[in-house]
Amino acid sequence: MSNKLTSVKDYENYAVNTLPKPVLGYYQGGACEEFTLSINNRAFNKLRIIPRMLRNVQNRDYSLTVQGNKVRLPIGISPCAMHKMAHEDGECASARAAGKYGAIFILSTLSNCSLEEVAHAAPDTVKWFQLYVYKDRAMTISLIQRAEKAGYKALVLTVDTPVFGIRYRDIKNNFSLPSHLKLGNFSEENSKMSKTDGSGLTDYVMKLFNDQLVWDDVLWLKRITKLPIIIKGILSAADARIAADLGCNGVFVSNHGGRQLDTSPATIEALPSIVREVGHQVDVYLDCGIRQGTDAFKALALGAKMVFLAQPILWGLTYNGQKGAEDVFGLIINEFDNAMALTGCRKLDQIKKEMVVHESVFSKL
Repeated sequence: MSNKLTSVKDYENYAVNTLPKPVLGYYQGGACEEFTLSINNRAFNKLRIIPRMLRNVQNRDYSLTVQGNKVRLPIGISPCAMHKMAHEDGECASARAAGKYGAIFILSTLSNCSLEEVAHAAPDTVKWFQLYVYKDRAMTISLIQRAEKAGYKALVLTVDTPVFGIRYRDIKNNFSLPSHLKLGNFSEENSKMSKTDGSGLTDYVMKLFNDQLVWDDVLWLKRITKLPIIIKGILSAADARIAADLGCNGVFVSNHGGRQLDTSPATIEALPSIVREVGHQVDVYLDCGIRQGTDAFKALALGAKMVFLAQPILWGLTYNGQKGAEDVFGLIINEFDNAMALTGCRKLDQIKKEMVVHESVFSKL
Protein backbone atom coordinates (compact mmCIF):
# COMPACT_ATOMS: atom_id res chain seq x y z
CA MET A 1 0.00 0.00 0.00
CA SER A 2 2.93 2.31 -0.61
CA ASN A 3 1.48 3.93 -3.73
CA LYS A 4 -0.40 7.02 -2.65
CA LEU A 5 -4.05 7.06 -3.69
CA THR A 6 -5.31 10.59 -4.21
CA SER A 7 -8.75 10.21 -5.81
CA VAL A 8 -11.80 7.96 -5.70
CA LYS A 9 -10.79 6.66 -9.12
CA ASP A 10 -7.46 5.48 -7.68
CA TYR A 11 -9.31 3.41 -5.08
CA GLU A 12 -11.67 2.04 -7.70
CA ASN A 13 -8.73 1.00 -9.87
CA TYR A 14 -7.23 -0.83 -6.90
CA ALA A 15 -10.53 -2.65 -6.29
CA VAL A 16 -10.86 -3.57 -9.97
CA ASN A 17 -7.46 -5.25 -9.82
CA THR A 18 -8.09 -6.92 -6.46
CA LEU A 19 -11.67 -8.17 -6.07
CA PRO A 20 -12.78 -11.53 -7.48
CA LYS A 21 -14.58 -11.13 -10.80
CA PRO A 22 -18.08 -12.10 -9.52
CA VAL A 23 -17.82 -9.69 -6.57
CA LEU A 24 -16.53 -6.84 -8.72
CA GLY A 25 -19.27 -7.51 -11.26
CA TYR A 26 -21.90 -7.27 -8.54
CA TYR A 27 -20.49 -4.10 -6.99
CA GLN A 28 -19.81 -2.39 -10.30
CA GLY A 29 -22.51 -3.68 -12.63
CA GLY A 30 -25.96 -2.56 -13.71
CA ALA A 31 -29.01 -3.84 -15.53
CA CYS A 32 -29.00 -5.16 -19.11
CA GLU A 33 -26.68 -3.06 -21.31
CA GLU A 34 -25.93 -0.73 -18.37
CA PHE A 35 -27.11 2.44 -20.09
CA THR A 36 -28.64 3.89 -16.93
CA LEU A 37 -25.55 2.89 -14.97
CA SER A 38 -23.40 4.91 -17.36
CA ILE A 39 -25.62 7.99 -17.48
CA ASN A 40 -25.75 8.20 -13.67
CA ASN A 41 -22.21 9.50 -13.94
CA ARG A 42 -22.40 11.24 -17.31
CA ALA A 43 -25.45 13.30 -16.36
CA PHE A 44 -23.52 14.92 -13.52
CA ASN A 45 -20.71 15.73 -15.93
CA LYS A 46 -23.13 17.66 -18.16
CA LEU A 47 -23.73 20.15 -15.35
CA ARG A 48 -21.42 23.12 -14.82
CA ILE A 49 -20.76 24.87 -11.51
CA ILE A 50 -20.51 28.66 -11.72
CA PRO A 51 -17.91 30.02 -9.25
CA ARG A 52 -18.61 33.25 -7.37
CA MET A 53 -15.90 35.66 -6.28
CA LEU A 54 -14.96 37.92 -3.37
CA ARG A 55 -17.20 36.40 -0.75
CA ASN A 56 -16.15 35.65 2.79
CA VAL A 57 -15.93 31.86 3.00
CA GLN A 58 -14.23 31.56 6.37
CA ASN A 59 -15.60 29.03 8.86
CA ARG A 60 -17.64 26.95 6.44
CA ASP A 61 -20.42 24.96 8.11
CA TYR A 62 -22.28 22.06 6.43
CA SER A 63 -24.32 20.91 9.40
CA LEU A 64 -28.05 20.32 9.10
CA THR A 65 -30.95 18.63 10.85
CA VAL A 66 -32.32 15.55 9.10
CA GLN A 67 -35.39 13.69 10.39
CA GLY A 68 -34.85 15.32 13.78
CA ASN A 69 -31.15 14.47 14.03
CA LYS A 70 -28.28 16.93 13.79
CA VAL A 71 -25.61 15.75 11.36
CA ARG A 72 -22.37 17.42 10.34
CA LEU A 73 -22.65 17.20 6.57
CA PRO A 74 -25.20 16.55 3.79
CA ILE A 75 -23.38 13.49 2.43
CA GLY A 76 -24.15 10.03 3.80
CA ILE A 77 -23.57 6.37 3.00
CA SER A 78 -26.28 4.70 0.97
CA PRO A 79 -27.46 1.13 1.55
CA CYS A 80 -25.50 -1.49 -0.33
CA ALA A 81 -25.59 -5.21 0.30
CA MET A 82 -22.80 -7.47 1.47
CA HIS A 83 -19.87 -5.26 2.48
CA LYS A 84 -17.88 -8.23 3.77
CA MET A 85 -17.16 -9.20 0.18
CA ALA A 86 -14.93 -6.11 0.19
CA HIS A 87 -13.46 -6.48 3.69
CA GLU A 88 -13.97 -8.82 6.62
CA ASP A 89 -15.19 -5.99 8.90
CA GLY A 90 -18.03 -5.26 6.49
CA GLU A 91 -20.77 -2.82 7.39
CA CYS A 92 -19.39 -2.28 10.90
CA ALA A 93 -16.36 -0.60 9.34
CA SER A 94 -18.49 1.45 6.94
CA ALA A 95 -20.75 2.66 9.76
CA ARG A 96 -17.76 3.70 11.86
CA ALA A 97 -16.33 5.56 8.85
CA ALA A 98 -19.58 7.51 8.57
CA GLY A 99 -19.50 8.25 12.27
CA LYS A 100 -16.02 9.73 12.07
CA TYR A 101 -17.43 12.53 9.91
CA GLY A 102 -20.80 12.89 11.65
CA ALA A 103 -22.61 11.42 8.64
CA ILE A 104 -25.67 9.22 8.28
CA PHE A 105 -25.16 5.52 7.53
CA ILE A 106 -27.95 3.45 5.96
CA LEU A 107 -27.71 -0.28 6.59
CA SER A 108 -29.02 -2.65 3.93
CA THR A 109 -31.43 -5.45 4.80
CA LEU A 110 -29.00 -7.70 2.90
CA SER A 111 -25.98 -6.77 5.01
CA ASN A 112 -23.41 -9.28 6.19
CA CYS A 113 -23.24 -7.68 9.65
CA SER A 114 -26.52 -7.77 11.54
CA LEU A 115 -28.27 -4.55 12.46
CA GLU A 116 -27.46 -5.26 16.10
CA GLU A 117 -23.75 -5.77 15.32
CA VAL A 118 -23.60 -2.48 13.45
CA ALA A 119 -25.44 -0.66 16.24
CA HIS A 120 -22.93 -2.01 18.76
CA ALA A 121 -19.91 -1.25 16.55
CA ALA A 122 -20.95 2.33 15.74
CA PRO A 123 -23.09 3.58 18.63
CA ASP A 124 -22.48 7.26 17.89
CA THR A 125 -23.28 7.08 14.18
CA VAL A 126 -26.75 8.20 13.07
CA LYS A 127 -28.09 5.03 11.46
CA TRP A 128 -31.10 4.38 9.22
CA PHE A 129 -32.30 0.93 8.21
CA GLN A 130 -33.11 0.11 4.59
CA LEU A 131 -36.08 -2.23 4.44
CA TYR A 132 -37.24 -4.76 1.89
CA VAL A 133 -40.73 -6.13 2.50
CA TYR A 134 -40.70 -9.92 2.51
CA LYS A 135 -43.56 -12.21 1.58
CA ASP A 136 -43.40 -13.36 5.19
CA ARG A 137 -44.85 -10.34 6.99
CA ALA A 138 -43.68 -11.66 10.35
CA MET A 139 -40.09 -11.49 9.07
CA THR A 140 -40.62 -7.89 7.97
CA ILE A 141 -42.17 -6.90 11.30
CA SER A 142 -39.28 -8.54 13.15
CA LEU A 143 -36.74 -6.51 11.15
CA ILE A 144 -38.57 -3.28 11.98
CA GLN A 145 -38.82 -4.07 15.67
CA ARG A 146 -35.14 -5.00 15.82
CA ALA A 147 -34.21 -1.73 14.09
CA GLU A 148 -36.29 0.25 16.57
CA LYS A 149 -34.77 -1.57 19.54
CA ALA A 150 -31.22 -1.09 18.21
CA GLY A 151 -31.66 2.67 17.89
CA TYR A 152 -32.01 3.19 14.14
CA LYS A 153 -33.57 6.57 13.44
CA ALA A 154 -35.54 5.97 10.23
CA LEU A 155 -36.77 3.27 7.86
CA VAL A 156 -35.78 3.57 4.22
CA LEU A 157 -38.33 1.50 2.30
CA THR A 158 -37.01 0.36 -1.08
CA VAL A 159 -39.92 0.24 -3.53
CA ASP A 160 -38.23 -0.25 -6.91
CA THR A 161 -37.74 -4.03 -6.70
CA PRO A 162 -41.07 -5.79 -7.35
CA VAL A 163 -38.75 -7.98 -9.41
CA PHE A 164 -34.99 -7.70 -9.71
CA GLY A 165 -33.50 -6.05 -12.75
CA ILE A 166 -31.87 -8.24 -15.41
CA ARG A 167 -28.21 -8.08 -14.47
CA TYR A 168 -26.20 -9.72 -17.22
CA ARG A 169 -22.88 -9.45 -15.38
CA ASP A 170 -24.24 -11.37 -12.41
CA ILE A 171 -25.79 -13.99 -14.69
CA LYS A 172 -22.55 -14.43 -16.64
CA ASN A 173 -20.51 -14.65 -13.43
CA ASN A 174 -22.99 -16.96 -11.65
CA PHE A 175 -22.89 -14.46 -8.82
CA SER A 176 -23.86 -15.60 -5.35
CA LEU A 177 -22.83 -14.67 -1.84
CA PRO A 178 -19.48 -16.41 -1.19
CA SER A 179 -20.01 -19.60 0.79
CA HIS A 180 -17.98 -18.41 3.82
CA LEU A 181 -20.31 -15.41 4.27
CA LYS A 182 -23.94 -15.06 5.29
CA LEU A 183 -26.65 -12.41 5.43
CA GLY A 184 -26.38 -11.22 9.00
CA ASN A 185 -30.00 -10.27 9.63
CA PHE A 186 -31.48 -13.73 9.11
CA SER A 187 -31.54 -17.21 10.52
CA GLU A 188 -29.57 -19.94 8.79
CA GLU A 189 -32.38 -20.79 6.36
CA ASN A 190 -32.53 -17.28 4.86
CA SER A 191 -28.93 -16.21 5.39
CA LYS A 192 -27.42 -18.05 2.42
CA MET A 193 -27.88 -17.93 -1.33
CA SER A 194 -28.14 -21.04 -3.40
CA LYS A 195 -25.68 -21.61 -6.23
CA THR A 196 -27.57 -21.39 -9.52
CA ASP A 197 -26.88 -21.27 -13.22
CA GLY A 198 -27.22 -17.50 -13.15
CA SER A 199 -27.58 -15.01 -10.31
CA GLY A 200 -28.04 -16.51 -6.88
CA LEU A 201 -29.08 -13.09 -5.58
CA THR A 202 -31.90 -12.81 -8.12
CA ASP A 203 -33.05 -16.31 -7.19
CA TYR A 204 -33.05 -15.34 -3.50
CA VAL A 205 -35.03 -12.17 -4.14
CA MET A 206 -37.64 -13.82 -6.35
CA LYS A 207 -38.30 -16.47 -3.69
CA LEU A 208 -38.55 -14.18 -0.68
CA PHE A 209 -39.39 -10.57 -1.63
CA ASN A 210 -43.00 -9.41 -1.87
CA ASP A 211 -43.83 -8.65 -5.51
CA GLN A 212 -47.35 -7.50 -4.63
CA LEU A 213 -46.29 -4.42 -2.68
CA VAL A 214 -48.63 -1.42 -3.21
CA TRP A 215 -49.09 2.02 -1.69
CA ASP A 216 -51.53 0.66 0.92
CA ASP A 217 -48.62 -1.30 2.35
CA VAL A 218 -46.94 2.00 3.18
CA LEU A 219 -49.94 2.82 5.35
CA TRP A 220 -49.55 -0.60 6.97
CA LEU A 221 -45.94 0.26 7.80
CA LYS A 222 -46.99 3.59 9.27
CA ARG A 223 -49.36 1.73 11.60
CA ILE A 224 -46.68 -0.60 12.96
CA THR A 225 -43.79 1.82 13.49
CA LYS A 226 -43.24 5.32 14.78
CA LEU A 227 -39.96 5.67 12.88
CA PRO A 228 -39.88 8.13 9.98
CA ILE A 229 -40.54 6.35 6.67
CA ILE A 230 -38.53 7.38 3.63
CA ILE A 231 -39.53 5.96 0.25
CA LYS A 232 -36.49 4.95 -1.81
CA GLY A 233 -36.51 4.31 -5.55
CA ILE A 234 -38.57 7.28 -6.74
CA LEU A 235 -37.98 8.62 -10.25
CA SER A 236 -41.33 10.26 -11.05
CA ALA A 237 -42.96 13.34 -9.60
CA ALA A 238 -46.28 11.48 -9.58
CA ASP A 239 -44.95 8.80 -7.23
CA ALA A 240 -43.27 11.44 -5.09
CA ARG A 241 -46.64 13.17 -4.74
CA ILE A 242 -48.34 9.94 -3.61
CA ALA A 243 -45.62 9.32 -1.03
CA ALA A 244 -45.89 12.85 0.35
CA ASP A 245 -49.69 12.71 0.48
CA LEU A 246 -49.54 9.42 2.40
CA GLY A 247 -47.50 11.18 5.08
CA CYS A 248 -44.09 9.72 4.31
CA ASN A 249 -41.22 11.68 5.81
CA GLY A 250 -39.03 11.82 2.74
CA VAL A 251 -38.55 10.61 -0.81
CA PHE A 252 -35.28 9.17 -2.03
CA VAL A 253 -34.55 9.75 -5.70
CA SER A 254 -32.79 6.56 -6.77
CA ASN A 255 -32.54 4.17 -9.71
CA HIS A 256 -30.92 1.44 -7.61
CA GLY A 257 -27.50 2.20 -9.01
CA GLY A 258 -28.70 1.58 -12.55
CA ARG A 259 -29.48 -2.02 -11.57
CA GLN A 260 -33.23 -2.13 -12.13
CA LEU A 261 -34.90 -0.76 -15.30
CA ASP A 262 -32.25 -0.01 -17.89
CA THR A 263 -32.75 3.25 -19.82
CA SER A 264 -34.55 4.80 -16.84
CA PRO A 265 -33.28 8.34 -16.13
CA ALA A 266 -30.22 9.27 -14.16
CA THR A 267 -31.19 10.42 -10.69
CA ILE A 268 -29.85 13.95 -11.21
CA GLU A 269 -32.10 14.19 -14.30
CA ALA A 270 -35.17 13.14 -12.31
CA LEU A 271 -34.39 15.31 -9.28
CA PRO A 272 -35.64 18.77 -10.40
CA SER A 273 -39.22 17.72 -11.21
CA ILE A 274 -39.51 15.82 -7.92
CA VAL A 275 -38.19 18.79 -5.94
CA ARG A 276 -40.72 21.06 -7.67
CA GLU A 277 -43.52 18.65 -6.79
CA VAL A 278 -42.82 17.83 -3.13
CA GLY A 279 -39.63 19.61 -2.02
CA HIS A 280 -41.65 22.17 -0.07
CA GLN A 281 -43.42 19.36 1.79
CA VAL A 282 -40.91 16.58 2.51
CA ASP A 283 -37.16 16.03 2.40
CA VAL A 284 -35.78 14.93 -0.95
CA TYR A 285 -32.63 12.79 -0.95
CA LEU A 286 -30.60 11.39 -3.85
CA ASP A 287 -28.13 8.63 -4.57
CA CYS A 288 -26.58 6.95 -7.65
CA GLY A 289 -23.76 8.65 -9.52
CA ILE A 290 -22.21 10.52 -6.58
CA ARG A 291 -18.50 10.03 -7.12
CA GLN A 292 -17.05 13.46 -6.31
CA GLY A 293 -17.76 16.29 -3.93
CA THR A 294 -18.79 18.42 -6.90
CA ASP A 295 -21.56 15.88 -7.63
CA ALA A 296 -22.91 16.44 -4.12
CA PHE A 297 -22.80 20.22 -4.63
CA LYS A 298 -24.74 19.95 -7.90
CA ALA A 299 -27.46 17.80 -6.34
CA LEU A 300 -27.88 20.18 -3.41
CA ALA A 301 -28.08 23.13 -5.79
CA LEU A 302 -30.89 21.38 -7.65
CA GLY A 303 -32.86 20.83 -4.47
CA ALA A 304 -31.73 17.66 -2.73
CA LYS A 305 -31.43 18.02 1.03
CA MET A 306 -28.83 15.26 1.22
CA VAL A 307 -26.97 12.90 -1.07
CA PHE A 308 -25.72 9.40 -0.39
CA LEU A 309 -23.02 7.26 -1.96
CA ALA A 310 -22.09 3.58 -1.82
CA GLN A 311 -19.56 2.42 -4.41
CA PRO A 312 -16.70 4.70 -3.30
CA ILE A 313 -17.01 3.33 0.23
CA LEU A 314 -16.73 -0.22 -1.11
CA TRP A 315 -13.54 0.71 -2.96
CA GLY A 316 -12.11 2.17 0.25
CA LEU A 317 -13.05 -0.94 2.21
CA THR A 318 -11.36 -3.11 -0.38
CA TYR A 319 -8.16 -1.12 -0.05
CA ASN A 320 -7.85 -0.87 3.71
CA GLY A 321 -11.03 -1.63 5.63
CA GLN A 322 -12.40 1.14 7.85
CA LYS A 323 -9.35 3.33 7.30
CA GLY A 324 -9.77 3.04 3.53
CA ALA A 325 -13.46 3.88 3.76
CA GLU A 326 -12.64 6.90 5.94
CA ASP A 327 -10.01 8.07 3.49
CA VAL A 328 -12.32 7.83 0.47
CA PHE A 329 -15.14 9.56 2.33
CA GLY A 330 -12.69 12.24 3.39
CA LEU A 331 -11.64 12.84 -0.23
CA ILE A 332 -15.23 13.45 -1.27
CA ILE A 333 -15.92 15.70 1.70
CA ASN A 334 -12.79 17.70 0.93
CA GLU A 335 -13.93 18.13 -2.69
CA PHE A 336 -17.33 19.30 -1.46
CA ASP A 337 -15.70 21.77 0.92
CA ASN A 338 -13.56 23.05 -1.93
CA ALA A 339 -16.63 23.55 -4.13
CA MET A 340 -18.36 25.41 -1.31
CA ALA A 341 -15.41 27.78 -0.92
CA LEU A 342 -14.93 28.41 -4.64
CA THR A 343 -18.61 29.24 -5.12
CA GLY A 344 -18.59 31.63 -2.17
CA CYS A 345 -20.76 29.48 0.11
CA ARG A 346 -20.19 29.28 3.85
CA LYS A 347 -23.47 27.51 4.65
CA LEU A 348 -25.70 25.06 2.83
CA ASP A 349 -28.51 27.55 2.34
CA GLN A 350 -26.16 29.69 0.25
CA ILE A 351 -25.98 26.97 -2.42
CA LYS A 352 -28.38 28.24 -5.09
CA LYS A 353 -29.94 26.69 -8.16
CA GLU A 354 -28.41 29.31 -10.46
CA MET A 355 -24.92 28.14 -9.48
CA VAL A 356 -25.41 25.00 -11.60
CA VAL A 357 -26.27 25.10 -15.30
CA HIS A 358 -26.46 22.50 -18.04
CA GLU A 359 -23.69 22.37 -20.61
CA SER A 360 -26.21 23.11 -23.36
CA VAL A 361 -26.38 26.70 -22.10
CA PHE A 362 -22.80 27.23 -23.20
CA SER A 363 -23.18 25.43 -26.54
CA LYS A 364 -25.68 28.12 -27.58
CA LEU A 365 -23.20 30.96 -27.08
